Amino acid sequence: MVEPDFSKTLLLEVLRAAGTGNAQCADCGTADPEWASYKLGIFICLNCSGIHRNLPEITRVKSIHLDFWENDLVEFMKTHGNLCAKAKYEAKVPPFYYIPHSKDCLVLKEQWIRAKYEREEFVATSVCHETGSSGDCLWRVFSLVRPKSQELQSCVCQPDAEASAGSREGFLWKRGRDSRQFLKRRFLLSATEGVLKYYTKESKGPKAVISVKDLNAMFQTEKIRNPHGLQITYSKEGQTRNLFVFHESGKEIVDWFNAIRAARFHYLRTTFPTAPEAELIPKITRNYFKEGYMEKTGPKHKEAFKKRWFSLDSQERNLFYFKDPLDAFELGRVFIGSKEQGYEVQADLPRGVTGKRWKAGLTIVTPHRKFVFVCENDREQKEWTAALNEVISQPLTA
Repeated sequence: MVEPDFSKTLLLEVLRAAGTGNAQCADCGTADPEWASYKLGIFICLNCSGIHRNLPEITRVKSIHLDFWENDLVEFMKTHGNLCAKAKYEAKVPPFYYIPHSKDCLVLKEQWIRAKYEREEFVATSVCHETGSSGDCLWRVFSLVRPKSQELQSCVCQPDAEASAGSREGFLWKRGRDSRQFLKRRFLLSATEGVLKYYTKESKGPKAVISVKDLNAMFQTEKIRNPHGLQITYSKEGQTRNLFVFHESGKEIVDWFNAIRAARFHYLRTTFPTAPEAELIPKITRNYFKEGYMEKTGPKHKEAFKKRWFSLDSQERNLFYFKDPLDAFELGRVFIGSKEQGYEVQADLPRGVTGKRWKAGLTIVTPHRKFVFVCENDREQKEWTAALNEVISQPLTA
């Protein structure tokens, strides 16, 4: 039997070994993972280890530093590791499928982990596990021989597969436009038609027909105050329209999110057929770069400051503002141009202007006017200034 200290030393060597991918969480990418699944042979972070604990039939976890590691478990970790697991369990992840990061919400991480290890949605048709001469893991992925027509149907990169994945029908709980009540509504998504529809009554036509071209979706669990809360946005008559929805099932709401992403990817691939995939993927859906409350005055800087909820869309370069975080429509927006166009952010207020409740000033200078805001505290002022400066520093693209 190996001494505990020596066993722990060997395990840490496996964790730090180059070319294994073990230095980041296998599921969300967090650096320096402190936990491991000794059934899957992967190193994971504390947050993801909590999800793994709920799947005892699939995975079992131990702390790298606090738990005792038997020699055979250390050897198992050595002959497997994060890159080996990735080669097996992520072999066929569609390009439109959202892979969560460390800051993403719990439902995205949980369904990603369940999809990989419990449902094995992305496992290759045939996978061969070999051990190299150094004891390291080698995975070789094979596809079973099948007719060419079936190969096209099975390949997630084909447009018809994207259209199929981007078609979905079902019920979601939707927040009323003029009320706080969530009501059950039927939604219909069609990548082929390029639309998302929702219905208030079965006997009538759709309440809204939303073009996939203008569609975006992001999880907003804190804002909606639901662990499965999803915000869907689109453009309506020149304004941003927000739909706030959820579903009781975590799998169902994540499936809807990825179906929207599949429909968006189908649209982008069809519209820009020569664009590289790596260029299209960031444009499928996007989160707001920063959100929060600020107070805003009017164009003369003499109007009373009013508290508003702001959402910064860095991709479209718009700073939207709303009376309430869950408003259906924006009150207005400020376009954030580039430094070369004369835009800048100043972490103060114009002379003679002062906030009544909040004092941490912020001014967006544009070629036509100055937009004046106050933040609740210095920390918020610094965060908004940094976020806006990052957008301004990026040149405008065609």
